[in-house]
Amino acid sequence: MTRLSVEMLAADTVEPITSAGHAQLGIAVLAGIAVIVLLITQFKLHAFLALTIGSLALGAFAGAPLDKTIASFTTGLGATVAGVGVLIALGAILGKLLADSGGADQIVDTILAKAGGRAMPWAMVLIASVIGLPLFFEVGIVLLIPVVLMVAKRGNYSLMRIGIPALAGLSVMHGLIPPHPGPLVAIDAVKANLGITLALGVLVAIPTVIIAGPVFSRYAARWVDVPAPDRMIPTRASEELDKRPGFGATLATMLLPVVLMLSKALVDIIVDDPTHMVQRVFDVVGSPLIALLAAVIVGMFTLGRAAGFTKDRISTTVEKSLAPIAGILLIVGAGGGFKQTLIDSGVGQMILDISKDWSIPALLLAWLIAVAIRLATGSATVATISAAGLVAPLAADMSTTHTSLLVLAIGAGSLFFSHVNDAGFWLVKEYFGLSVGQTVKTWSVMETIISVVAGGLVLLLSMVI
Repeated sequence: MTRLSVEMLAADTVEPITSAGHAQLGIAVLAGIAVIVLLITQFKLHAFLALTIGSLALGAFAGAPLDKTIASFTTGLGATVAGVGVLIALGAILGKLLADSGGADQIVDTILAKAGGRAMPWAMVLIASVIGLPLFFEVGIVLLIPVVLMVAKRGNYSLMRIGIPALAGLSVMHGLIPPHPGPLVAIDAVKANLGITLALGVLVAIPTVIIAGPVFSRYAARWVDVPAPDRMIPTRASEELDKRPGFGATLATMLLPVVLMLSKALVDIIVDDPTHMVQRVFDVVGSPLIALLAAVIVGMFTLGRAAGFTKDRISTTVEKSLAPIAGILLIVGAGGGFKQTLIDSGVGQMILDISKDWSIPALLLAWLIAVAIRLATGSATVATISAAGLVAPLAADMSTTHTSLLVLAIGAGSLFFSHVNDAGFWLVKEYFGLSVGQTVKTWSVMETIISVVAGGLVLLLSMVI
């Protein structure tokens, strides 16, 4: 297992924007994070503004000149948006096409027609995991919760027995699997291989989602036995359509980017020759940008046209998909700015200097840092971005697989114990009609199980890979 050592810092590390000592830097980091937490939780400020102000506060407390702090922040913001902004936009378009065309409903209805009784929680995990691949967590919840409520109502199932597996599927995809914003930013920050991270992420996700979903839902259903609230069951989008896409075409479209990215990782391992024509072709078609772009273009035909959408309707769907992600893009970008300010202030070197004599594994340290920021800010994405910035220097002399495991350790830590400062907590509470206590006993415990199980599996994999 990779241990921390001072040699992990790359030779070409950016010169710090401040010459502050470790004590001052440590206080500056805590103060910067405290400012972000305070602004988000107490003053209800948007995370974009909180991260921007927190970055400036970090630089000020570290004694860095304001112009250099601003330069670090804007550089990080620009690099992050350049790296993942287009991918987030393409993912949003694919998700919107999936929702509006009735493709998501088609997958749900097909799987539910084949499942029943004890198989239903497993069916819900499968549905949530497949649908959760291209969708942001909040969009996935809005799309899936009405289905969960209808299944629970019509089939007379316990709401928690059906709901927890669906939430687990969505949450695991959100925290561990690219092309979700958190994992993408972490991959970019530590310079991990996307294909290998995706493959290892799937390997970790499968047992994690089984334990946190169908297995835990048995206990959650005993602890919290509530009926599905009628007021939250809306009309489904596909009921307004004359026709909708087929199951096979919808599933193939959703899995296309994953297959292309995994194929690239496989070819890289088998061929292992950057000049070989096959590898060069797959380096292009398996890049996240081309993979997602291909899925969007294919989806316009297999989802949009199959649902009877005109060219104007498809154009409108694409346009509507981009507006809601403006906030996500700004948060992710500002998180990248905060990350760069952390790096340029010399925090990475400080962590290496302080921890060089520790026996704690680097992957565990990354998990713990992400847990701390998640508990403080309530945002999995903010926790992932900030933790990735703090531990990025640790990846300098890691192997390709261990760098990918570092990304997964951060992602796992970012999901730990969602509580009242997390928007997802309130979404689940309101949709399921739960009290705060009931939400903690179900949703919060489920998130903690995901974080601990995934983190443990990452550490186990690091011992054998």
